[in-house]
Amino acid sequence: MRKYRLINPVQKHLLLLCFMVWGVANTSQAQTAKKRYSNLTEALSAQWMLSGNSGPASVNWINEGEKFSYIESDPTTQQQEIRSFDPTSDKDELVFNGNSLTFPSSSEAFNYKAFQWTKDSKFILFQSNFRPVWRNSGKSDYYFYTLANKSLKLVAKNARTAEVSPNGQMVGYEREGDMFFFNFADEKETQLTTDAQSEFYNGRFGWAYEEEFGLAQAWKWSPDSRYIAFWQSDERDVPVFQMTEFAGQHAEFTKIRYPKPGDTNPSVKIGAVDVTSGEKKWMDIDLKGGYIPRIYWTARPGHLAVVHLNRAQTHLTLYLCDVTTGKSKVIMEEKSEVWIDVNDFFAGIDDLFYFPKDVEEFYWVSDRDGWSHLYRFDLDGKLLNQVTKGEWDVTYIHNIDPKKQIVYYSSTEESPLERHLYSIRFNGKKKTKLTKVSGKHDINFSPNSEYYIDTYSNVNTPTQVELWSTKGKMVKSLENNAEVNQFIENVAYAKKELMSFTTSDGQQLDIHLIKPVDFDANKKYPMVLNIYGGPGAQSVYNSFATNGWEQYLAQNGYIIASVNNRGTGGYGKAFEKIVYKQLGKWESHDFVETAKYLASQAWVDGDNMAIRGHSYGGYMSSFTMLKHPGVFKVSLVGAPVTDWKLYDSIYAERYMGLLNDNKKGYETSAVMPAAGNLQGHMFIAHSAMDENVHLQNTMQLVKALIDKGKDADLRIYPPGAHGVAYNYPSYVLLYQQYTDYLNKHLKETSMNN
Repeated sequence: MRKYRLINPVQKHLLLLCFMVWGVANTSQAQTAKKRYSNLTEALSAQWMLSGNSGPASVNWINEGEKFSYIESDPTTQQQEIRSFDPTSDKDELVFNGNSLTFPSSSEAFNYKAFQWTKDSKFILFQSNFRPVWRNSGKSDYYFYTLANKSLKLVAKNARTAEVSPNGQMVGYEREGDMFFFNFADEKETQLTTDAQSEFYNGRFGWAYEEEFGLAQAWKWSPDSRYIAFWQSDERDVPVFQMTEFAGQHAEFTKIRYPKPGDTNPSVKIGAVDVTSGEKKWMDIDLKGGYIPRIYWTARPGHLAVVHLNRAQTHLTLYLCDVTTGKSKVIMEEKSEVWIDVNDFFAGIDDLFYFPKDVEEFYWVSDRDGWSHLYRFDLDGKLLNQVTKGEWDVTYIHNIDPKKQIVYYSSTEESPLERHLYSIRFNGKKKTKLTKVSGKHDINFSPNSEYYIDTYSNVNTPTQVELWSTKGKMVKSLENNAEVNQFIENVAYAKKELMSFTTSDGQQLDIHLIKPVDFDANKKYPMVLNIYGGPGAQSVYNSFATNGWEQYLAQNGYIIASVNNRGTGGYGKAFEKIVYKQLGKWESHDFVETAKYLASQAWVDGDNMAIRGHSYGGYMSSFTMLKHPGVFKVSLVGAPVTDWKLYDSIYAERYMGLLNDNKKGYETSAVMPAAGNLQGHMFIAHSAMDENVHLQNTMQLVKALIDKGKDADLRIYPPGAHGVAYNYPSYVLLYQQYTDYLNKHLKETSMNN
């Protein structure tokens, strides 16, 4: 297999900069001292070198898992091409090269963002002309390509989502709030729904559902290609939020339907339409003011499973629906004193329910026994058995093989800092660990259960990408990133060190440290605690350090630390969900405990410590600074939530409960009431066009500080989005501002001690 990485324009900018700055590194081995970054821009560009190549891009398993396709850039033309690799024969073939292909009836060279295969691997559906809307969604044009005759045909323009039917004979898509399908046999488009209007959609979500339940496509083909099941979303009564970047003489405002705690939420219902007849049925499910976050086709023909959550997200009901009649019955319920998850955003897990296509059963990952484990049910909701058990979390189900009666999954059994692949029988026996090397393993599994691509690293090893057989043999090394090892042989590099400590209330916490490259235990160094801290997220892993900004700080005399605070995933239900209805309390407690523990070390300057975070991390860096004054001298705050009443209802109510049931909790978790406690220095950065965490949060915090006579440093990036920076120069500027602020208020003071 050839090794050419696929890069986007921003990555290309960084890579070219790397080559310009570090291209002579191979000639410097005679130097007694390793090279250092002369400025921040060099360090940020080197992040690309440290991350290395992630192996085959856009992997799709084809021919029922016997091969996989991938995208790479041709080394001569730099054009994208699709290739396939056969693990059995070790044969790598060119499948698609669009060098001479143009858009239909045009001389413009064809280009695409993503693609899908048909089941028989003879046709490709391309997504082109993508125009982003929200985090995961956007409008695109879709083209159908036939490999045999190399023909390209337009299927749909301006569609939000599109998908080839399982039988490969149709493409379904949503456009302007209605559902359609295109039949290849007669090359005709058929409209399936006709009632879309402003803020009323079929087959599409609004902002809140997409962001907080993690799906952009609000519809699904049935396995036999006869039906399309879809969400109908009504946002007409949801409050409107508007924002502007203040451009031009008269500012233009973007408006979003954005529900906040206590507001009217989007109303949804589930329909199913027969594509052969156009007949539509609505599933008989009472929304009861709650949510329908997931639907699944089952192995029982014409039957759809529908997941319902109450608004507080503490009561889950699973329905089995007959799409020919709309009749529904409850087959399972789960009630909890804390929130119930249906996906895991931070682990990239869309589903915690699994419905194998060849057996009338379903599987569910639940923390009902205190740890996330896999449970097996029949389609009547009868619990057949608990498949996995132990004081560790199942984190991902990769494949369920009914023929072999084996489940392949990842878990934290080895360590919460690592992820490893295991296989286990349906009955919970013959558990086998498949991954060998310590570290965090990300798995891409073949549907026939024969192969998997293992991408992993650890604190001593940069990203490795390997193709393995499930029988225990490595088929091929796809990427060893020897260039990364060569780079850090010549350029000063500070690796992560893993350690743990016990808090004053008896909780063990895992942390990592990055020490200055010329660390001397007899000296004292300023410390930066770089955090996120949100529910389910995890900051500390046994993985290779690649953050260019942290490397730059380490080369300039800082210690950088991070911690898996309470609220973090991977440590069981009690550890994660202790934060319920009291966000901020335990996270900030653990950040302070971490800082005090590190300050007790002879080589940490406890008088010169900073806390830095973005998004939820921005909430925590501001909250901790004000709720625990005097611990940190500097707080770097990016795009913070400052009051959970200002964030979206689905997320805020999941973790804080309903507003009327927890008013005191919302007040206690807000940052503003503690504004008068500010000691030291606070730097806040936010974008005016942040549709996720609105600038309103920062403005209310700034006003509270002013009201108390407290000064903070504020930077507004007008265009931007939730990431604050909106292009490469603004990205460099933001981190230069962070760095200058630390140097001014920490390093200079520490050096003078």
